[in-house]
Amino acid sequence: MENPYVPNMATIIGLKEEVKGERAIKTFRVRFNDAELADSFDYIPGQCGMVTLLGKGECFFAISCSPTKKGYLEFSIMRLGKVTRALHELEVDETVGVRGPYGNGFPVDEWKGKNILCIGGGIGQAPLRSLIQYVMDNRKDYGKLDVIYGARSTADLCFMGELEEMEKRDDVDVHLSIDNEEEGWTRFVGFVPTNLTRIAPSPENTIAITCGPPIMIKFVIQALEKLGFTPDQIFTTLEMRMKCGIGKCGRCNIGNVYVCKDGPVFSWDVLKDVKGEM
Repeated sequence: MENPYVPNMATIIGLKEEVKGERAIKTFRVRFNDAELADSFDYIPGQCGMVTLLGKGECFFAISCSPTKKGYLEFSIMRLGKVTRALHELEVDETVGVRGPYGNGFPVDEWKGKNILCIGGGIGQAPLRSLIQYVMDNRKDYGKLDVIYGARSTADLCFMGELEEMEKRDDVDVHLSIDNEEEGWTRFVGFVPTNLTRIAPSPENTIAITCGPPIMIKFVIQALEKLGFTPDQIFTTLEMRMKCGIGKCGRCNIGNVYVCKDGPVFSWDVLKDVKGEM
């Protein structure tokens, strides 16, 4: 039996700076050094990987690209603590460890034929990006695709180039926002839940998936329920709470739910009765 704590070594083959500043965000594209593993590694949108920097530590991150993108993985990482700061100092061709995939992921097969509504805020767009790419690469399997995304300012918006390209497509509707008005910004100004209420998507045959700051998720869910979405139509991911990934350390629990074992993807039907802060 393989040791689940031993990472597979991977090389950074691409780096993209998404957000600058103290809480900078970079997207790391990595490829496993083992060519067979690089070609065979499979996962579901919403699953996570543990990224290791030898001598510094390791952290959990959502895999931010779709499994339809073969031969590499992407992790979009905000610079917050010791490990993420060290990761942000790395360059292309340097080595990290990766293990996974972990977690249950989004039930994309169950959602075939459904309209998909993704509602993200800030770095919370990272796990949704994997799902959005997956739906776009399997477009005929899904209905309408709406992407609602916002951040505090234009400087805090992730994946802007990709989102602007998506705005040009006729098979996806993109709704961007920032919290406060800025010169030159012609899209919506206000919080993400407010933009959701303004757009008022229909709950008919629709699955809503949200990820972002906990306070945003709280008000997004309230807005969705007012629009007529039932708890089994609303999903979120709590990958930021994952610790060991395999349910051994017991530090990821919310009430009686363990994010590593039972998540990180949950329907609101499951979470609404859980005692504890998301």
